[in-house]
Amino acid sequence: MPTPDFVLALREKIGHAPLWLTGITAVVTRGDDLLLVRRSDTGAWTPVTGIVDPGEEPAVAAAREVLEEADVVAHPVHLAWVHTIPMVTYPNGDQSQYLDLTFRMRYESGDPFPADGENTEARWFAPADLPEMSPDMRARIRYALDEERATRFES
Repeated sequence: MPTPDFVLALREKIGHAPLWLTGITAVVTRGDDLLLVRRSDTGAWTPVTGIVDPGEEPAVAAAREVLEEADVVAHPVHLAWVHTIPMVTYPNGDQSQYLDLTFRMRYESGDPFPADGENTEARWFAPADLPEMSPDMRARIRYALDEERATRFES
């Protein structure tokens, strides 16, 4: 589901006004390989991303999004990065800003498949063969793979 029901309900009340949301990025590893998905809206390759539902634990949201978007079961290893993404204005005029929580996730089972229509592809990449990505997405991957395992906070 591209837009969660709770966001649609809020949009009925606030229209296109800026909405503050909590998002997750799930950097899933299987050995050295990384799971990436190709977004159906922009064609960009990214780790799995999504929105935390009201009352949902962020690590649970990360695992849920990986299963929903790529049909892969993965478990959180650690929280890698906490940062705010600049305001996003969508083609319909909706504005949202996200507090992104980037998790390193460990693969458990499943064969990647674009399961929910939000993506057109889902597959494993060797770190040396990553496709072109935005600097922000590359940073999310870099921090998730950092062996120091300390959460990075922006200041």
